[in-house]
Amino acid sequence: MSESPLLRHKELLIQNIINLPGWRTNRKIVVIESDDWGSIRMPSLKVYNSLLNSGIRIDNLVYNRYDSLASEEDLTSLIETLTGIKDNYGNYPVFTLNTVVGNPNFEKILDSKFMEYFFEPFTETLKRYPEHSNSFKLWEKGIALGVFKPQFHGREHLNVHRWLRALQNNNKDVHLAFDLGIFDLSIEYRITENSFMDAFNFETKEEIAKLKQSLSEGLDLFHSLFGYKSQSFVAPLYIWPCEIEGTLHEKGVRFIKSAHYQLEPLAGTTNVFRKVFHYTGQRSKDGLYIIVRNASFEPSEKPDYDWIGDLLAKAKSAFLWKKPLVISSHRVNYIGFIDPVNRDKNLTKLSLLLKTLLNKWPDIEFLSTDQLGELINKEK
Repeated sequence: MSESPLLRHKELLIQNIINLPGWRTNRKIVVIESDDWGSIRMPSLKVYNSLLNSGIRIDNLVYNRYDSLASEEDLTSLIETLTGIKDNYGNYPVFTLNTVVGNPNFEKILDSKFMEYFFEPFTETLKRYPEHSNSFKLWEKGIALGVFKPQFHGREHLNVHRWLRALQNNNKDVHLAFDLGIFDLSIEYRITENSFMDAFNFETKEEIAKLKQSLSEGLDLFHSLFGYKSQSFVAPLYIWPCEIEGTLHEKGVRFIKSAHYQLEPLAGTTNVFRKVFHYTGQRSKDGLYIIVRNASFEPSEKPDYDWIGDLLAKAKSAFLWKKPLVISSHRVNYIGFIDPVNRDKNLTKLSLLLKTLLNKWPDIEFLSTDQLGELINKEK
């Protein structure tokens, strides 16, 4: 899929503007940020087909077409791909796995007649999936090899307040999804009455206390699961109120990852946001450093797009302005549990991308996000 020269020129201009302000380094650092690990999405091909047969065009959104909890084969394939590549300093590429540590406990929520919310660790959810009983051991293997570095993405990837309200109001589609063990029926990239992925969105000030509780419980569970505190946080859909940043700081988080802007909900409104622009090295009022993603690799979203050409251009801009190349690449690209072709073709593209970057810039260094954050903190 080709773009007009004018559009590509505009995108490169925006890219250079994004890379202008903030922290700089002479090192050519590459970080891979991968969101949504641990969260449920589509439980099985059977559930997917059931929703299609119900007239819900779930196939219109790749996250509901391909994404699911990572199976043993998914994780093994990703580890094999990453350990097949090294930079000239001996480092494997590192996937910073931005992890949702919990999922809804559907049984307990049903028992409460949808009046209360309950969650379970994602490691418990894995036990109910057919090809996932040893998945967490593969997480631990990837961590030990240095190709995985989990960080915190949320207690769950779910707007709990709005979801419970939809269940209590007997929303037909939401109940259908609930009965199938899922919570989101998004068919497009916007927030609707049947989409609930915006975990830190809110409408009233009273909801902020619940968001802070969610953060606190989630970060404690992260520590329990992985044996260390998460140094960084990225909000689902880059939506979060600044009021939660104090809680993040209190729980040991030091770095917030974002696109070049944050969507800050405005209290008293529904899905109305203020854009807050960010840059790498910026510091919040609560002392948290911002790390901005300045590239993306999402081949599941646009299979025919020239991702390698796009990444080469964005790497050139980042290194020109002495910025790290921070790549956003969601879990959906590496999941084959529902459709193995999705995983296999994208791992091939990932391998080619990383080798092409190394060939172009042999002095590239692969780091995890927390390692980049430590470097920023040290030099600032």
